[in-house]
Order: sequence, then structure tokens, then C-alpha cells
Amino acid sequence: MADTTLPRSPFGETIDFDDGAPIRPIASEELTRTLQAHELYVDSKQRSGKRANLDSTDLVGKSFAGMKLWHIRMQRADLEGADFTGTNLRRAILIGATMQGGRLAAANLTRARLNGINLTDADCEGVCMAEADIEFAIMANSDFRNANFRDADMSGAILDAANLSGADLRRANLRGASFQDTRLYAADLREARMGRAILKRTSLKEVDLRGAYLRVAKFHRTDISGADLRDVEGLTTAQIMHTIRDAHTRLPVDLITEIEDGE
Repeated sequence: MADTTLPRSPFGETIDFDDGAPIRPIASEELTRTLQAHELYVDSKQRSGKRANLDSTDLVGKSFAGMKLWHIRMQRADLEGADFTGTNLRRAILIGATMQGGRLAAANLTRARLNGINLTDADCEGVCMAEADIEFAIMANSDFRNANFRDADMSGAILDAANLSGADLRRANLRGASFQDTRLYAADLREARMGRAILKRTSLKEVDLRGAYLRVAKFHRTDISGADLRDVEGLTTAQIMHTIRDAHTRLPVDLITEIEDGE
């Protein structure tokens, strides 16, 4: 029987990032030495210290708040409930990691590799994931208010019931991503690529979607009140008919004409 907790691609197949390696325990003293050596590696610009490799390691509930963990390896690590508040995780490798209930508020994950990460029920307010690889990540029911996802690849990601109000998603690749019951109030989605995205019961109130690509995106009771959809690509009248609009919704001129002609 297929594991329904695994992310699925826009084409339906299951994506499994587990390489089968067992999760290994680590003593507190060893972890402290490893992190100290890594911070020296960062501070010395790689001339001394040692880059940490914590792949497939049990790090449940550990605190890394405020640390300099640039380029650290934590691939497939168990980070459930871990605290990375304000941590520098630029270019970190967290492919397939589990971080349910984790804290990433104000952390910097620019250009990090987060493919397939389980980041559900997490506090990520103000996190920066600009230019990060986040394909097929599970990010449901998490707080991403005012987060920065600019130019990130989030294709196939699951963001159901998450809060992305005020988030910056300019030019993000959101192909096949799921936003069911998601809040995106006043988010910036200019030039985002949203082909085949699932936008059922999604709140897009006052969102800026100018220049976004929406071909075959799935709308159902999608609230676009006050949203700016001028110059979007691939949007059809049929899609618009499944949305909630108000007098402040701005649509492409050609669609306004089609809708008026059909009424």
C-alpha cells in the first residue's frame, strides 16, 4: 500500500527521499564539538575547523538558535521540534529531513536544499528561503507569514492550510503546488509560475499576481477579492467562474470583456 504521507509530483507519482539509512543517535558532547568545529569552519571561511555532516542523525528537540550553520549537512536528519530561530542556514542541505513542529522564525535558508523536507506544523514566520530548492516539500499547517520565497523552486510542494500572508513569492516556481485552504493575504506573487497549482478554497485576498502564469491552475471557491491579476498568463474565464471576487478585483482586460459578454 502506498504511503499517503509522502509528497506527490504534479504528475501523480509518489516521491520518496528516504535512502534507507538508519537514524543514528549522537551524544551531546559529540554534537557540541561538531557544531563548534563547523562554526569555526564558517568564521575562518573554510580555512580551519570542519564542515559538519549530521546526515540521518537524531536531533529531535535540539536547539540551534542563532548559530552559524552555513552549508551544514543535515540530509534526512530527524529534527522534529528543533529550534533554528535566527539561524544562518544558507546553502544548508536538508533534503528529506523531518522538521515537524520545528522553529525557523527569522532563519536564513537562502539557496538551501530542502527537497522533500517535512516542515508541517512549524513556526517559520519571517524565514528567508530565497532561491532555495524546496520541490515536493510537505509544509502544511505551518506559519510562513512574511516569509521570503523569492525565486525559490517549490514545484509539487504541499502548503495546505498554511499561512503565507505577506509572503514574497516573486518569480517562485509553484508548478503543481497545493494551496488548499491556504491563506496568502497580501502576498506578492508577481511573475510566479503556478501552472497546475491547486488553489481550492485558497484566500488570495489583495494578492499581487501581475505577470503570474496560471495555466491549468485549479480554482474552487478561491477568494481573489482585491487581488491584482492584470497581465497574468494562461488564465481563462472558466477558472474565474470558480472564484470569489469583489469590486476591487483587477482582472485582465480580455477576461473582463468575456465575462461581461457572458452575463
